[in-house]
Amino acid sequence: MALALHSTQERVILHGVSWATFERLLTDRGEHPGVLFAYDQGTVEFTMPSAEHEMLKQFLVLIVDAIAFARDLHLLNVGSTTFTREDLARGFEPDACFYVQHVDVIQHTERIVLASDLPPDLVIEIDITSPSLNKLPIYAAIGVPEVWRYSREEITLYQRRQETYDPVEVSAVLSGITRHDLRRFLTMARTTFNRTAWFKAVVAAVQDRDKEEHPAV
Repeated sequence: MALALHSTQERVILHGVSWATFERLLTDRGEHPGVLFAYDQGTVEFTMPSAEHEMLKQFLVLIVDAIAFARDLHLLNVGSTTFTREDLARGFEPDACFYVQHVDVIQHTERIVLASDLPPDLVIEIDITSPSLNKLPIYAAIGVPEVWRYSREEITLYQRRQETYDPVEVSAVLSGITRHDLRRFLTMARTTFNRTAWFKAVVAAVQDRDKEEHPAV
């Protein structure tokens, strides 16, 4: 088993890890917060989120909530739920994820089992340092339709095309929301001290955009 420590001390990579060992690591970690796991065919990554990481995650989660509020849209935030597929030898715990299109199918499920249940419609990933493990192949294999990745002060939207992802400018899961919109909302979050005022401003911006694109007859 090989060990790699990144200089930021926020990520640890282990190679040559069996699925059984990965499951034991998850069991030993239990419900303790603060460490996220990803597993890709023998490679496991531990991520210890920083305060900046958590702040950015909360901004993006609140943006999704504001979009849903603006559109009276029902969605389900399942946070950093553990998703695993032993048959694919892959698993992950996202920074945040949502069921949107398939929320009615999953909302009464007490425990999500990917072998029989659908993956989340949207995954949010925060990489404020150089990413260690490329998780897009994990998400693609498991079938996540859309990923938002924040990295190096930029946000990229990815949509799944068969077994890979293509970068796109417009969200399909939250129709009409563009990469530019998300960048603007994040900039507003950094420059608006009052979080309630910022949330209302995002709601208003989404409603104004929707009215422009779909004017009342």
